[in-house]
Amino acid sequence: MRMQVIIVETPEEVGRVAGERIAAVIRRSAFAVLGVATGSSPLGAYAEIARQVSDGSLDTAGVTAFALDEYVGLPLEHPESYHSVIHRTVTEPLRLDPSRVHVPDGTAPDLEAACADYERRIREAGGVDLQLLGLGANGHIGFNEPTSSFGSRTRPKTLAPKTRQDNARFFDSADQVPVHCLTQGLGTILDARELLLVAQGAGKADAVAEMIEGPLSSRCPASALQLHPEATVIIDRAAAAKLELTEYYEHVLKHLPA
Repeated sequence: MRMQVIIVETPEEVGRVAGERIAAVIRRSAFAVLGVATGSSPLGAYAEIARQVSDGSLDTAGVTAFALDEYVGLPLEHPESYHSVIHRTVTEPLRLDPSRVHVPDGTAPDLEAACADYERRIREAGGVDLQLLGLGANGHIGFNEPTSSFGSRTRPKTLAPKTRQDNARFFDSADQVPVHCLTQGLGTILDARELLLVAQGAGKADAVAEMIEGPLSSRCPASALQLHPEATVIIDRAAAAKLELTEYYEHVLKHLPA
């Protein structure tokens, strides 16, 4: 199948629809393996899942989660380390078993070995059932910056200046944003059985258009989703503003095969 594009009216609806899709995966398999992302884009999806857990309609006790990435050099207890962010935004509100939630180790003395170990743990868990993704303004997914190989695996990377600038809002100053990270590779991400990308706001419109309608190119790492047989993109109207084929995407959704 081609990438499915779902355009909704508001950022809140992006979160609700994405959360419902993830909850459906958990209902199909009590031991689902999820790939989880940081940043502001996925927060609405996590809020919807947490709502369902809170009202008793969803049980996440058996869910395993693998984070996409982590900064290199930040102590695990630092509030902006992704160990801390995932615990705060995913593990606790979704009531996941902390022993089942995995984040790359950016403090490891041997980063290459830590990346290889992360790949091994994903394989031993049976692979990722659904990988949730946000989208960087420069088209990155995870911390796969432009020019990342589509076959890349979990590895150390150098963050682009634009990415560090965008992430500076989470730190006291831009200088505090680490220069290096560990990230699942595009090849690792593409191994997931299902991909679900969310994006909101006009600031993501150019990257959204490149990802969906642009050429398959390492200059827009998210264009790798074009290669996946089960990729869904959920965006609000502002993020869809630069798309040329919006009418077609909406027509497709209205006429899905039975």
